[in-house]
Amino acid sequence: MLVVFSKDVSQEEIAGVERRIAECGGDVRLVQADDRVVMVVSGGDTGAMEFVSKLPYVERRVLMEKPYKLVSKALHGKVRTVEVAGHEIGGRFFHVCAGPCSVETREQLLYTAERVSESGATFLRGGAYKPRSSPYSFQGLGKEGLDLLAEARRITGLGIITEVLSEEDVDQVAAVADVLQIGARNALNYALLRRAAGTGKAILLKRGMCSRVEEWLLAAEYIAIQGNERIILCERGIRTFETGTRSTLDLSAVALAKRETHLPVFVDPSHAAGRTDLIGDLSRAALAVGADGLLVEVHRYPERALSDSGQQLSPEMFDDLMSSLEPFTQAAGRILERRSSSDLAGGGHSGWSG
Repeated sequence: MLVVFSKDVSQEEIAGVERRIAECGGDVRLVQADDRVVMVVSGGDTGAMEFVSKLPYVERRVLMEKPYKLVSKALHGKVRTVEVAGHEIGGRFFHVCAGPCSVETREQLLYTAERVSESGATFLRGGAYKPRSSPYSFQGLGKEGLDLLAEARRITGLGIITEVLSEEDVDQVAAVADVLQIGARNALNYALLRRAAGTGKAILLKRGMCSRVEEWLLAAEYIAIQGNERIILCERGIRTFETGTRSTLDLSAVALAKRETHLPVFVDPSHAAGRTDLIGDLSRAALAVGADGLLVEVHRYPERALSDSGQQLSPEMFDDLMSSLEPFTQAAGRILERRSSSDLAGGGHSGWSG
């Protein structure tokens, strides 16, 4: 059960409710949700619950059957948005976040950042730290990559989404990123989820490649219970017996997550497909099923990419993708949030030529 207190509740009143529930065998955890204190109650007898519901400073009780409570739509009763870098994620708006799989060189990143910005992307995605299956594969530039992402933001004004791999790197990555990405390999790394949540930064939580939807939403609950509800879910495909694509994009999971939670949901068609010729179709399908945004990989020279070359669009292909999305967003009653060259930092093109 969730107990939502009124705005003017005192600490003494909250403490009194805690004591009463504890006396009845219940376990209590307090969470700040927006401008309200929410008490998460587990166990206890019905007498305590009836007592709580009659208190004048209790706004409402929410009985929860699902194991995820704070991210459930039942708590807020509506879809909510996440404010990041001057943008509203969710609601009416549909965002496209684009950039290379990994940050490789200054020239590669800055050129790609300017091109995707001019095409209408609102966020730059790019990995400074890269989890790779093989220890011999390119692992990213680390701190140097973060510095390049910060430079790209200064030039283009794009918000930055980049992955954090370990608890030790959280502060360093959070100093640059507007959105901390928790990747599929760390989707159930609860210590990292708690540590990232503590920064107060928006968190893009990818679904684990073998995770059920309930496990994905419970991972989001680990973030929310730390008092951070700035969560963006991201479906990136799951591992199945199919080998024609890198993963199997589970669009039913997008629809289910939208129904079960108040959180915005993105789709990563690049990792799902593993091939560029399907990205457009999957992107439009994601929009049709209710996704709030895309995470798309774009590289100046895809064939030279140091990681995931087969799934990265060229800037020209990304232009075509953005153009193809416009009628679909209109049909879905959404607004395709786009940047143009006039939005670049300084009011025009930066002049960087690469």
